[in-house]
Amino acid sequence: MSAEQNFSNAKFLTVAEVAEVMRVSKMTVYRLVHSGEMPAVRFGRSYRVPETAVDQYLKGAVVDGHAGTA
Repeated sequence: MSAEQNFSNAKFLTVAEVAEVMRVSKMTVYRLVHSGEMPAVRFGRSYRVPETAVDQYLKGAVVDGHAGTA
């Protein structure tokens, strides 16, 4: 997601909401945000993640293992 993207119509999720959707801990979400793997906007002392960023991250997630083997 580029810095120039318009967020006027974006829906933002809290770190807790992202953690619930992804079924991971809040610390995992914070690690993704701080590493740059998941874009977020900082509001005061808290972060908000665009809902589209969560969707894109989950679509790009890769499962370890052998895909397509029978």
